[in-house]
Amino acid sequence: MDVSVIIINYKSAELTVNCISSIKKFTQDINYEVVVVDNDSQDASESIIKSVHPEIVWVASKYNSGFSRGNNQGISVAQGDYFLLLNADTLLFDNAIFKAWQLLKSQPEVSVIGGIQVTADLVKMPYFRNRNEFLKFLIIAPNSFNKYLDKLFPEPQFQDPNQSELCCGAFMLIARKTVEKVGKMDEDFFMYAEDFEWAGRLRKAGKICCSEDIKFIHLEKDSPFRRTNISPINRFGTQMQVSNLLWIRKEYGIGFYLLLILHYVTLAIFFYLWKISVNISKLRNPFSELRSQKIFALKTLVFLKFFWKTIFKIKGFYKIKPSDNIDLIFR
Repeated sequence: MDVSVIIINYKSAELTVNCISSIKKFTQDINYEVVVVDNDSQDASESIIKSVHPEIVWVASKYNSGFSRGNNQGISVAQGDYFLLLNADTLLFDNAIFKAWQLLKSQPEVSVIGGIQVTADLVKMPYFRNRNEFLKFLIIAPNSFNKYLDKLFPEPQFQDPNQSELCCGAFMLIARKTVEKVGKMDEDFFMYAEDFEWAGRLRKAGKICCSEDIKFIHLEKDSPFRRTNISPINRFGTQMQVSNLLWIRKEYGIGFYLLLILHYVTLAIFFYLWKISVNISKLRNPFSELRSQKIFALKTLVFLKFFWKTIFKIKGFYKIKPSDNIDLIFR
C-alpha cells in the first residue's frame, strides 16, 4: 500500500463523503486506502459514509479524541508506507495525492509535504508558514509596534521557495519511517497547534515543504471552537489559544510562556480601565459597552485555568470544558 489517507470525522458525514468522493475522482497512478476515524459522533455517520464508500477502513473512537489522538488511532491501523492527514472539510480537484507522494519519494531530505489551501473559488487562503509570523500574531499591540515586532521576529529565509517551518495540518503527507523516527502527534493537544508541535520534531528529521503545485480546497466547516466576534483584541478562539500557549511552552520554554500570560493578564485589566475612562470622558455610564472587554477577560481566565498544568508540562488532555467555551457563549 502506497498511501493511507486518514480522515477524522466528527458529526460531518456529508463532508466526509464528499471528501472521499473527490479522492476517488482525482487520485490516479497510486495505491491507497482511506481510513476514517470517527470521534464518537453519536449520529448516523458510519451508515451514511459506508453506504457511499463501503471499502473504507472505519475506526470508532470511544470519545471525542480530537485531532492528535484521532490521527494517531488512524496511523496505528494504516497499512500504507506513507500517511496523508486530510481534513474532512477538504476537497481535491486534481491528482494532488500522487503529486505529493512523488515529491516526497524523490526528496529524501524532506520530512513532510504539505499543500496550499484554497477556497471553493480556488483563491489562496492565508496560513502561517513560519513560527515568527505566528508569534507576532500572538502579541496584541498597536499597528505602530509592527516594525519593532518585525525586527524582533524576522521571517526566516530559505533557498528552496517551497520550504517552510510550519505545515497546514489539513493536508500533510509523511512517510511511515519518518513517523517511526520522530513519533506520532502529541496527544496533549485536543485541537489546534498540534501540527505546529509536530512540525518542530519533523524539522529535525528533514525539511518541511509546502508545494505550490499541490493545492486543495478547504471548506472550513462550522465548529463550536471556531472564533466569533473577531477583532484586533479578541482575535483568539478559547480552545485555540489554550493549545497555542501549550505549544509555546513546549517549543520555547517557560520564559516566553510566562511573558505571554503576563501580557494577556495586563491587557485584560488595561482594556477595562481604558474603556471605563472613555465612558467617563463622554459622560456615559462607566460600565457600559464592555462586551469586548468581558470576552477577553473571560478567555484570559480560561487560559489561567491551565496555567500550572502548562508550566509543569503535565501530560493530559488540554481540552476546555463546554462552560469555558467563551466563543460559543458569546456567539
